[in-house]
Amino acid sequence: MIKQSSIDALKARLDIVDVITDYIELKKSGSNYKAVCPFHDEKSASFSVSPARQMYHCFGCKASGDAVKFVMDHQQLTYPEALERLAKHANFTLEYEVKDESPKLDARALEAVHIWYQKRLQEHPNALAYLSERGVYDSSIERFGIGYAPSSQETLTFLRSNGFSEQNAMELGILALDTEGHRRYARHIERIMFPIFASNGAIVGFGGRTITGHGAKYVNTGDTPLFEKSTLLYAYNLARMAANKRKQLIIVEGYLDVVMLHQAGFENAVAVMGTALTPYHLPLLGKLDAKIIIAYDGDSAGKNSALKAAILLSTTQKYTLDGGVVLFGQGMDPADMVKESRIEELNTLLSVPVPFVDFVLQTMIAQHDLRNVVDKTKAIEEVRKYLVQLSPLMQEAYKAKAAMMLGIPLSYLGLGNAIVNRAKPIELQLKEHQDMAELSIVKTLIETPTMSTHILEYIDASMMRVHRGEFELALAQEWEHPALVAIMMNEQIHAVKWEDLEAQMCVVLARYYEQLFKNSLTDPKEKARSMEYRTKWMEYKSKGA
Repeated sequence: MIKQSSIDALKARLDIVDVITDYIELKKSGSNYKAVCPFHDEKSASFSVSPARQMYHCFGCKASGDAVKFVMDHQQLTYPEALERLAKHANFTLEYEVKDESPKLDARALEAVHIWYQKRLQEHPNALAYLSERGVYDSSIERFGIGYAPSSQETLTFLRSNGFSEQNAMELGILALDTEGHRRYARHIERIMFPIFASNGAIVGFGGRTITGHGAKYVNTGDTPLFEKSTLLYAYNLARMAANKRKQLIIVEGYLDVVMLHQAGFENAVAVMGTALTPYHLPLLGKLDAKIIIAYDGDSAGKNSALKAAILLSTTQKYTLDGGVVLFGQGMDPADMVKESRIEELNTLLSVPVPFVDFVLQTMIAQHDLRNVVDKTKAIEEVRKYLVQLSPLMQEAYKAKAAMMLGIPLSYLGLGNAIVNRAKPIELQLKEHQDMAELSIVKTLIETPTMSTHILEYIDASMMRVHRGEFELALAQEWEHPALVAIMMNEQIHAVKWEDLEAQMCVVLARYYEQLFKNSLTDPKEKARSMEYRTKWMEYKSKGA
């Protein structure tokens, strides 16, 4: 973990204009800089950068933040990854928290053995012939860093001769212990090696495919401090940018499927690694601006994995993930289709996936005999349990269809109206109808928080007609909230001195009391309240406001 003091020191050294200029073109506009927003399609320059506040804000899509947030969103990096990239940019050395006194895991052995595997591939005709038979080009071998793991003894000799600790190599998953716990041996023997990289491009492990008939077709690096296969996607580091550009991420089952898809131009493809899609994959998917396409084999195992993935992706509440499922039939897979030059057919399949919820309903119901009352009852309950996990809008959109597919009245699902009584989220942003008096008060609060005590002597949030939410955020000093960032970055809204602020508050108060008086004419209960505030209003006027 990076020390907070180190993060603060790095941020103090950064200049947001310099950072953002590395990625997009900025033009000077008054005291700020403007540009076409890189986060949404637009023609006008609604993206503003403030050197004074070291912040950016888009008045179109509401994207906002500091230099670190910009790099995170623009390059699809995690917070630590963005900090490390900016530190390199600024020639700054980050400091990390030391959790314990144990020796730090040295990942250099992974990098060294990867280069060694790549060289060994060129020395093994059988391995090269296998890749050639599968249709893999030399350019793809180089792009994906594919190598070959020879015998166990050769790997051990390489590690020893290059001064790498066998204990460290075991902790990295390069070596393993035999069943008796006495002898160390290479985890990957006589296998085509596919290096696995984290999203920041660092190598963390390998997947190995046998070409000599070893028992397991694929062997992955075991779980290590660097490698947890349930959190990683093969080639995510290569596919991330293409997925955002194409607005689509394709998830397949095999390493070769990914290699061949990229080779055919589908550079937005990744693969799970011998495991089902898990909740731990969701943060990687949630960072993308892309639909998720699950493209698995059409056999029973593939269908079952696709069903679990579709349920996971359609019911997650933390991320809004759209997409669908494609199943390959007749024993074919993406790698075979690319090899046979069936690119147009592949493109057609991937362009019309079955939406997640439709796929789940179809698959769930197909597993039951609806002619059998007991089996039909099970199907109804299974579908009902799934539907209640969906968002209210999705539930409302699909419950009638589900009832029709089951051949039952809608009431049998017992769902009611999922939207009724659900609290609606409040979006606090600059309204289309803006009140400049209220906005001036809010901006003054933002720039001079110490004035809050004086302001609250005269007005409170209930008196704000249009921007009550922003006023409350400013009182709470939620400076990074998009609504306040939008006000801070808007040069047409001005913070004012106390004399001018009194005039702005006068406008707010006059309008508020006028409304109270109107209410009192029709509602007797408001009359006493109106008289109370009228007295306060007269006191305020007597002060010369």
